[in-house]
Amino acid sequence: MSYDLILRGGRVVDPSQKLDAVTDVAFKDGKVAEVGSGLKASANSDVRDVSGRIVSPGLIDLHTHVYWGGTSLGIDAEEFCRTSGVTTAIDTGSAGPGNFAGFRKHVIEPSAVRILAYLHISFAGIYGFSKRVMVGESEELRLMAPLDAVDVINANRDLIVGVKVRVGRHAAGNSGIVPLDIALQVANEVGLPLMAHIDFPPPSYEEVLARLRPGDVLTHAFRPFPNTPVSPQGGVKPEVLDARKRGVIFDIGHGMGSFAFKTARSMLASGFQPDTISSDVHSLCMEGPAFDLVTTMSKFLCLGMNFNDIIASVTINAAKALQRPELGSFKPGSAGDATVLSIKDGRFDYVDVVGEHLASDRKIVSEGVVLGGRWWHPGTNV
Repeated sequence: MSYDLILRGGRVVDPSQKLDAVTDVAFKDGKVAEVGSGLKASANSDVRDVSGRIVSPGLIDLHTHVYWGGTSLGIDAEEFCRTSGVTTAIDTGSAGPGNFAGFRKHVIEPSAVRILAYLHISFAGIYGFSKRVMVGESEELRLMAPLDAVDVINANRDLIVGVKVRVGRHAAGNSGIVPLDIALQVANEVGLPLMAHIDFPPPSYEEVLARLRPGDVLTHAFRPFPNTPVSPQGGVKPEVLDARKRGVIFDIGHGMGSFAFKTARSMLASGFQPDTISSDVHSLCMEGPAFDLVTTMSKFLCLGMNFNDIIASVTINAAKALQRPELGSFKPGSAGDATVLSIKDGRFDYVDVVGEHLASDRKIVSEGVVLGGRWWHPGTNV
């Protein structure tokens, strides 16, 4: 076979195949073609020497906000890819049924980076999120748009992977659990998962978990107090363990207010790892404390989480949450995406959302990506 691109001699980490070995990865016609040692190049093959680097399936960030120019919190997906190694960005509710058409036409379709979306149950999505204006969209129940959401989802199933709702005092004011109940009706109607944001009570962490179904995602899962998953005794709350048993997915969603080292230490010490690690990157946290996906991954590395488990959380685990088996894997025929990483030694300072700092000597860094079977390293175009 004549390959379009070969990544030569890297440490290939693909948890979907329980693979961790120095080998080659080849791409053809925008797909993964083969993984193996000594793959032969033709005269037209682009061969990249990635020896000394780590090669993983393209990273999936399950929680981002990339409706650039359409919402105040949106960032540029392609620039984010260049710095963070993300090949699939999942926008989580930036757009609602009232403005998804613009998101699709002006951002998603022109993007070299794959963008999928959870559609917000609120008509205009997350519309009041900036340094000067902060309005919780779920506080105004008149903006809940279940009928419109069903119509938009059915018309855009190629891109919409689920329903998004934000509940909590900041996002929903005095609306409590009602926006979640409305969103669940939509998710049931269209047969898709739901992602629930949670911030300060009400509602409580436990109330939200009680309503989530198998395959639904609780983002901001390692929040600081209040609404933390950790019991007063320091263990994992029994409601959290029960929810995992029935198939609820626990996602990090770091952002500017939703991840604490103290919570993460307690959860990891109890043997409770996140299912997916995501950045919740948006305009107010990309300069800290979240920064990007690889920085969020680095925090878990420094907290003692196994590197291969970290890679699983941003590849195969995220793909399963999305119900997109073509992503997050180097199995032949999978989407032709890859991320080239390295683990740098040095002195690094990490900070969480409550201001706690963590000093470490390791950092995960993106060295380049493959999109659709073609090499795209930071600072260049496909």
